[in-house]
Amino acid sequence: MSKKVLVTGGASFIGSHLVEELLKLGAQVRAVDDLSSGKLENIKQYIDEGKVEFRKENLLDNDVTKRAVEGMDVVFHLAADHGGRGYVDLHQIECARNLRMDNLVIDEAAKAKVDRFVFASSGCVYPNHIQEDVSEELYLDEKQVGPPYDADNMYGWAKLMAEMTLKAYCDKGMLKGVSCRYFTVYGPRGKEDHAVIAMIGRGFIRQSPFKVWGDGTQIRNWTHVNDIVRGTIRAAEKIEDGSGINLGTMERTQVLDAVKMVVEHTRKHDPSYAPEIVTQPHMPTGPKNRVADNKMAKELLGADWQKISFSEGLEQTFNWYFASKNREDVEKIFAEDLLTEK
Repeated sequence: MSKKVLVTGGASFIGSHLVEELLKLGAQVRAVDDLSSGKLENIKQYIDEGKVEFRKENLLDNDVTKRAVEGMDVVFHLAADHGGRGYVDLHQIECARNLRMDNLVIDEAAKAKVDRFVFASSGCVYPNHIQEDVSEELYLDEKQVGPPYDADNMYGWAKLMAEMTLKAYCDKGMLKGVSCRYFTVYGPRGKEDHAVIAMIGRGFIRQSPFKVWGDGTQIRNWTHVNDIVRGTIRAAEKIEDGSGINLGTMERTQVLDAVKMVVEHTRKHDPSYAPEIVTQPHMPTGPKNRVADNKMAKELLGADWQKISFSEGLEQTFNWYFASKNREDVEKIFAEDLLTEK
């Protein structure tokens, strides 16, 4: 891939992993990030080596966006005002800013005649009302995004509007692109405001009682960041009509089962750790039953785009976290209720 590529949100958790993989493929990478939630350290090595052109800028500025897409062959648009479940539930005004930013980036990319546009969408575009029964073996397939629309808070509505905008530009022949619907991504560099990293963080500080948001019956399909990056790049290569595609596993994992797995991993470091598990039904929970159907991704992107099981990915992420984190720093995150922020 000897192309000029822009990654918005390039210093973020997912964005930094994408930058790394694009460099391996031979791309010339420009990363734009305002560092409101991304961390420069995630890609600093590549900036220092001259492999990445980095711009600390805010894409809500028209001129910034115009300059960012200038001369690019491919745009991977991952930048967003976002956080974990607490942020999605409690920060509607902030998430609404994505409506403006996404429109600006798509429009300027079309004006610049970018060859391919890839939008990082979300499972939050799926209707909330069909995701409430945990007894149902539900798999959300792409065609279920449609009337009556019922996206997940302002964050989900902004993602849905950007998908529809990109599709309109593609239908008019002004862009070629795809919307990749990410489902509950985890992995190294993830942050404690997302469920898996929060669980690992609680184990790391030996939290007792071990707190679980919601009643613990929620079902998710956590997807490793390496699979997300692989699927995103393949989608960029193979889909150009602006349609949306699910990037998620089809493993159905209950939150309480994931907590038990984390506790067991922690016990390898501290055999005496046997916390009481306390659920918190009053805390932000989100849909009860959110799992992707990834048949379309396997058909269009290859059956091997998704390789990492949750048990394998959890162990890898757990080992990264325990090797790289400082206990005092993590304790501060949980003590100050920072899980609802960016």
